[in-house]
Amino acid sequence: MVDVFSNEKEIDKETVFQAVESALEAATSKRYSHNIRSRVSINRKTGDYDTFRCWEVVEADSRFENDLEFPHTQMLLDDARNIKSDAEVGDVIEEQIDSIEFGRIAAQTAKQVIIHKVREAERQKIVEAYKDRVGELITGIVKRIEKGSVYLDLGGHVEAYISKEDMIPRESVRIGDRVRGYLKSVRSEQRGPQLFVSRAAAELLIALFRLEVPEVGEGMIEIKGAARDPGSRAKIAVKANDPRLDPVGACVGMRGSRVQAVSNELAGERIDIILWNDSEAQFVINAMAPAEIESIIIDEDKHCMDLAVKSDNLSQAIGRGGQNVRLATELTGWELNVIDASKAEASSGAEAEITKKLFIDELGVDDEVASILVEVGFNSIEEIAYVPVNEMLEIEEFDKELVEELKNRAKDALLISAIASEEKIEAAEPASDLLEMEGMDKDLAYEMASHGILTMEDLADQSVDDLLEFSDVNEERAAKLIMKAREPWFAGDQGV
Repeated sequence: MVDVFSNEKEIDKETVFQAVESALEAATSKRYSHNIRSRVSINRKTGDYDTFRCWEVVEADSRFENDLEFPHTQMLLDDARNIKSDAEVGDVIEEQIDSIEFGRIAAQTAKQVIIHKVREAERQKIVEAYKDRVGELITGIVKRIEKGSVYLDLGGHVEAYISKEDMIPRESVRIGDRVRGYLKSVRSEQRGPQLFVSRAAAELLIALFRLEVPEVGEGMIEIKGAARDPGSRAKIAVKANDPRLDPVGACVGMRGSRVQAVSNELAGERIDIILWNDSEAQFVINAMAPAEIESIIIDEDKHCMDLAVKSDNLSQAIGRGGQNVRLATELTGWELNVIDASKAEASSGAEAEITKKLFIDELGVDDEVASILVEVGFNSIEEIAYVPVNEMLEIEEFDKELVEELKNRAKDALLISAIASEEKIEAAEPASDLLEMEGMDKDLAYEMASHGILTMEDLADQSVDDLLEFSDVNEERAAKLIMKAREPWFAGDQGV
């Protein structure tokens, strides 16, 4: 019977034997008034079985009257050594007892255990079969739909699950439809689905292009990234590893056949194929298509770009509900801000005038030299002071003598500014209410004053983190000082 069952369910015979042994052990335990531990051993060839009662060897515990917490499943070390001379704590002592008949109760228990074991084994088989296929496309038939979530039949009693969040919004599917998805994870769980599929993931778009475009599968074209607004619009960045290939044209296909096939699979999703570029600025310009970018301002510290576009092109660049700029941001990894080119130009011109005036006032140069410095990209005195001489010599109108003079003047201006700042800090005097406040000392009050905290009211506006930068101030002291400074606030509330 084990042979037949094992072959029919494609379950290892040892798993079935273990299930029967577990059932017999459970039935044996029920025969006793107390819950004992038992072990059943079935002869794999003859079908005969022996039953053993088991005790765990433990040391005496004075907390219990007979020195045992569980007397029906435990045995003292001294008693165990009377049976087995080399017994140690933690060993199991076994005594053979009469085996029960494989009657109705045992058979019923065995049935439940075997069903449970078979289900476990079948679920483990599914995990083993699919765990190496994560990241692949899989196809199944819609078996049932529950509250927007879809269960797929992959064949061979294997089910996959697509949650409502992983479905394409407003996509209509019916029982019996053939659906394709991206296998995003395989999890071994006791209940519920184990194969989790997505139709909303960007990886599905990449996998479909890999399927439809042979050049991608062969490595001649590389997909560098993708971004999706599922069911509405998507962008995918491609790069040709073979210079003779047009990667965008290859992905579009003859009369758009390839991109159309992918779009149809994704419920009509509109797909922009973007040419990837080593230059991040150019890549962003490509990603913002079909909008035309007039100019770009890059802030590498904040990892963002300001994109200036013409007024009549502004809505197209942003897209409906910000869709175009959002997808471009996701695709490129840069935070993108779209601004009106005319306003940007006016703002840039105003900033340039302010910077030019700064150079004239601080460096003592004429309007022409200040204009050249602004035009080539200098924005501060620090840049002029510390930029390498050879870079400034690349400016056509500048010679070595002028460059050295400009750098010296810039360093002098920075030094004067630093001295003035120090004098201002030294001149700062804390108010009497701050000096006399409970918990405050003179050194700390002057240190705070040098940072602009002159009164109790100033201190009350600070946070604990703000005060941790001062000497001899930990979190506890900072909290107490702030609460003391805020006492007038609460006194005012009580008065009202």
